[in-house]
Amino acid sequence: MEHEAPADGDTRSRVRALVAAQQDQLTRQGVDQEMLARQMRQVYEEFTQLRMHYQFGIDEVQTKVNILRQEFEQIHDYSPIEHVRSRLKSTESLIEKAVRTGGEMTIPAIRARIHDIAGVRITCSFVSDVYWIADMLSRQPDLEVLTVKDYIAAPKPNGYRSLHVIVQVPVFLSQHTEYVPVELQLRTIAMDFWASTEHKLSYKYEKNLPASLRAELDDAARVAADLDERMERMRAEIRPMPEHSAPEPTASPASPPTTAPSPDSAAEARGA
Repeated sequence: MEHEAPADGDTRSRVRALVAAQQDQLTRQGVDQEMLARQMRQVYEEFTQLRMHYQFGIDEVQTKVNILRQEFEQIHDYSPIEHVRSRLKSTESLIEKAVRTGGEMTIPAIRARIHDIAGVRITCSFVSDVYWIADMLSRQPDLEVLTVKDYIAAPKPNGYRSLHVIVQVPVFLSQHTEYVPVELQLRTIAMDFWASTEHKLSYKYEKNLPASLRAELDDAARVAADLDERMERMRAEIRPMPEHSAPEPTASPASPPTTAPSPDSAAEARGA
């Protein structure tokens, strides 16, 4: 989940085509062209500011994760966190998705319907560590859990497995506070390896994978799941289970709301 590279020519062309289509539709509805142009310029400038706020949200969440990681590395003899990466949607990708998904081209409307603008991926060694880290973060008083999608308990049809938690974090600016949603993707090394490979192949073949490659990926997903199960059985030999080794919480957090996996979230999961 690295920061996105600048949009290539194809992406810019798609954005221009989508915006032109939107303009044409609005023009047919009798919208003044000059007013529309001013609105589009204003939206672009607002997008830039929006991305800044979401980057700050990523920074806040990464600070929390890094504090946990350093605590375990320096105080305990075992850390459940292996790798941490982040991703912020580019302005071009954000505009493209905003136009493609329809609805108003205003910042509040876009924020309401696009939930993968900012993301942080946390990779762990064991499945139990994935839930352990998610629980520790959800207990922090300034993080509000908005939704949870558990693709480990219920993998996607293509074999994708991961725990997705959208949290809302406060960002304290000079004159006001922004509450920014950030998607956390928590997964094991095996899950991450499979997802990364599947994403690269889907990108190469423009999501039209040959049947032989799809069969190989399906088999690899089963192998990855089996590896996680085997590693989990050996986890107790490396470190006691989280509930026995973690400090007792001062208060029990409320259970976060859980939403069922949506059919169109596979692409978001791979891109976030």
